[in-house]
Amino acid sequence: MAEVPQPDEGRKKLKKEDIGRSVRILHYLKPYWLPFSAGLLLLALSAILVVLITALLGLLLVPDYAGEMPGGGMTQWIIRVLPLNPEWGSTGTTLGALVGLLIIQGVFSFFRVYLFSYVSERAMLALRTDTFRNIIAMPMQFFNERRVGDLVSRISSDITSIQETLTITLAEFIRQTIIIVIGIGWLVSQSYKLTLVMVCSLPVIIILIAVFGRFIRKLGKQTQDKVAESGVLVNDALTGITNVKSFANETYETARYASSVGKIRDFAMKSAVWRGMFGTFIIIFLFGALGLVMGVGAWLQQTGELSKAVLPQFIMVTGLVAGSIGGLAAQMGSLQRSFGTISAVMELLEMTPEPVHDDPVGAPASFKGHVSFRDVGFVYPSRKDMQVLRSVSFDVKEGEQVALVGSSGSGKSTIASLLLRFYDPGQGQILMDGLPASQFGLTTWRNNMAYVPQEVILFGGTIRENIAYGKPDASDKEIESAARQANAWEFIASFPSGLNTVVGERGIQLSGGQRQRIAIARAVLKNPAVLILDEATSSLDSESEQVVQAALDNLMKGRTSLVIAHRLSTIRNADRIVVLEKGMVRESGTHAELMAIEDGLYRRMVELQNDRIQG
Repeated sequence: MAEVPQPDEGRKKLKKEDIGRSVRILHYLKPYWLPFSAGLLLLALSAILVVLITALLGLLLVPDYAGEMPGGGMTQWIIRVLPLNPEWGSTGTTLGALVGLLIIQGVFSFFRVYLFSYVSERAMLALRTDTFRNIIAMPMQFFNERRVGDLVSRISSDITSIQETLTITLAEFIRQTIIIVIGIGWLVSQSYKLTLVMVCSLPVIIILIAVFGRFIRKLGKQTQDKVAESGVLVNDALTGITNVKSFANETYETARYASSVGKIRDFAMKSAVWRGMFGTFIIIFLFGALGLVMGVGAWLQQTGELSKAVLPQFIMVTGLVAGSIGGLAAQMGSLQRSFGTISAVMELLEMTPEPVHDDPVGAPASFKGHVSFRDVGFVYPSRKDMQVLRSVSFDVKEGEQVALVGSSGSGKSTIASLLLRFYDPGQGQILMDGLPASQFGLTTWRNNMAYVPQEVILFGGTIRENIAYGKPDASDKEIESAARQANAWEFIASFPSGLNTVVGERGIQLSGGQRQRIAIARAVLKNPAVLILDEATSSLDSESEQVVQAALDNLMKGRTSLVIAHRLSTIRNADRIVVLEKGMVRESGTHAELMAIEDGLYRRMVELQNDRIQG
C-alpha cells in the first residue's frame, strides 16, 4: 500500500526536492511546445520593444537632436525598417516611430497572451484530470488520513494558482529579465561610465531582495496555510450542517471560523508590514540610484562626454531597468511560492494508486460468488497497536445468505471492507470461487459486488443519476424496473419531477428510508454476484424498515449475500449466522442452532434485544 503523507506535508518548507518535483510541470507543457515557444519568442520581442519605446520617449525631450548623435542611430535604423518619412523632422519621426512600435507591441502582446492561455488551459486541463484520476484511485487509507477540504483545495485553488504562474508570473519574470538584460546592454552602448554608476547600486538592491523576500515568503506561506485551514472549517460545517443545526451550534461554528480568519488577518498584516518596508527601501534605493545617474550624467554632459540626446534616453531606460529590478523581486517571491504549490500537486501524482485499471494477466472477468475467509487477521494501518480481526474463517456459498452479528467493534464492518478490498488482510487470505482475491482485477472484483451501507450518501444530482450509478448506461426502463424492485417507484412517481427530482447535497431532500431504497435500486440495477448489506435498516423507523426489508429480501433472492445485522430479528431466516466477538468467530449456525446453545453468545444477544423491546 502506498505511503500516505500527512495533510500538511504539501506545505512544508521549500527544499531542493520541491524545486526538482516542480520541474515535472514541464511534462504538461511538452505537447504544446511549439505554441509555447512562439509565445516566449513574442514575449522576448515585446520586451525588446519596451526598451526601444522607452528610449524613443526620451528623445521627445530633445526635439532638436542631431541625427548623427549616438541616440539618433537607433532612430535612423527604425526609420529604415518602418515606413516613416524623414522629412517629418526629428519630433515627427520619433512620434511616427513610437506609433509604429506601439502597434507592433500591441499585436505581439495580444498573440503572446493568447498563446500562453491556449497552452496553460490545455495543460491545466490535463493536470486537473490526472490529479483527480490519481486521487480517486487512491486506497481507502489515503482518504482516512486526508481531509476532503485539503484535497479539494489541491484540485481547485492550487491548480488555478499554477495556471496563474504559467500565464502571468512566469511571463512577467521572463519579460522583466529580458528588459534588464537588453536595457543594461543598451545603456552600456551609450555610456559605459554612466552604466557603471547605475550598476554599482544593484548589489545593494539584490541583498534587500534576498533578505526581505525570505520573510515575505515565510509569512505568505503561513497565511496560505491558515486560509486552507479556514476552508476546511467551512467544508466541515457545511457538510455536517445537519449536526450544526440540530445542536444549535451556529454561533460556535461562526466563532471557530472567525478565530481562523482572524489568524489569517494577523499573518496577512505581518506580511503587509514586511512588504511595505520592502517597497519603501526599494523605492529609496531606486530613486537614489536614479538621482545619482542624473547627477553624473549632467556632469558628463558638461564635460562633453555625453550628448544632450543620450542623457534623457539614458534616464528613461535607467528608470525602466530599475523598475524591472524592483518588479523582479515580487515575481521571484511568487515563483518561489509556486514551487511549493506545484510540488504539493506533483506529490499527489507521484503517489501509487490502487491498480483499479490493471487486471492481472489471465484474471477472470466475473465470478459466481463463493466467498471464503481463511484465517484472516487485520490491523488498520493508522491503528497498528489494535488487532481488529484474529484468524477469522467462514464460508458464504454461492447464492447463500450469511449474517454477521456481534457487538460494536467486533469486526463486522471491517470484514465488509476487506471483502470490498478496501484493505488487504495482514494475514490469511480471501478466496472467491476457490481463487485468491489477488488473481482478480480490482475493478472486476468490485463490479461483481454491490454495497448498501447503513448511512447512505447520495450524490447531489437527480434520482435518475443516483440509481444509474450502478449502471451508467442503463435505460429509463431499466432504472424504473430497478426502482420498482426496490419498492422505491411509488414515492419517486409521487414527485412532480419523478426521476429528475434533485435529491440535494448528500440526499438531504429525501428521508432515510427513501435514501435506502434508492441505494437498493442502485444495487438491483448493478445485478451483482455478491451483495454486502451493512446494517442497512438499523437507523430506520419500524414502518420504513418493513418496506426497506421487503426490498432487501427481493434483492437477496438467489444472490450471495453477506448481511451485517444490528436488529437480530431481521436475520432469523439467514442460511447461517456468524457471531463475532473481539475480532474472532465465536459461534456459527442457523438461528435455531444458535438459540439451542446454553449460555451462547447469540442467544444472550437475542434475549437482551427482546427484553429491551418489551421494556
